[in-house]
Amino acid sequence: MPASPSSRSSAESPLSRTAVIAALRAAGCVFAEDEADLLLGAARTPDELAALVGRRVAGLPLELVVGWAEFRGLRIAVEPGVFVPRRRTEFLVEQALAQAPRARVVVDLCCGSGAVGAALADALGPVELHAADIDPAAVRCARRNLAPAGGRVYAGDLFEALPATLRGRVDILAANVPYVPTGEVGLLPAEARNHEPLTALDGGADGLDIARRVAAEAPRWLAPGGCLLTETSERQAPAAVEAFTRAGLTTRLAVSEEWYAQVVIGVA
Repeated sequence: MPASPSSRSSAESPLSRTAVIAALRAAGCVFAEDEADLLLGAARTPDELAALVGRRVAGLPLELVVGWAEFRGLRIAVEPGVFVPRRRTEFLVEQALAQAPRARVVVDLCCGSGAVGAALADALGPVELHAADIDPAAVRCARRNLAPAGGRVYAGDLFEALPATLRGRVDILAANVPYVPTGEVGLLPAEARNHEPLTALDGGADGLDIARRVAAEAPRWLAPGGCLLTETSERQAPAAVEAFTRAGLTTRLAVSEEWYAQVVIGVA
């Protein structure tokens, strides 16, 4: 087993790509080669590389080590304590664009890093972009990511955070709400349960508490023909569809087997 990167002196023996890969493999990183290239690209000095590798070997998610996550071709800034955007959520963005390709007013609710809002703005061109999250760290991070698109980010609980002037005007309401049942949070991979905020994971007893709240209030915020989209699991999908339908939305379920993603879409 190779020596711990943190124990090597950069003056004595700077870490090579081979040594970084070996350290990552020993720590159980499945994509060690790809991760090594990202770490080597992020480090400005041998000492900094050793520190980055040490953090990754200790279990910190790669995105938090390098400070960004790739999402639909964009580099989304992330920081400790902020939910890391998942690549499968790109499917939600694709569904939103297909449903409302000429959207002008976009809201990213439970925005986390703001990845969904940033991706929608990047694809749609100039839009009126708003985002909200209850977690201060997420709000701070989202403001960095949405500033280039002129996005406004608010701190608060769901719709309470949004300006009342948005009511009846929203074309795309993307709500990537937490949907892990409370009793299953402890079963998540360590990278999630140890390094991401509980508020971004725990969706209540059956995982749909927040999705139901969003669905119930969304019709008051959507423009005619506007759409609400949220991710869910295969097991939860029927109940999520029912919640959207009960709220008065014309509802369908989109499924991606490639991404193993389920997105509920409700149209006003």
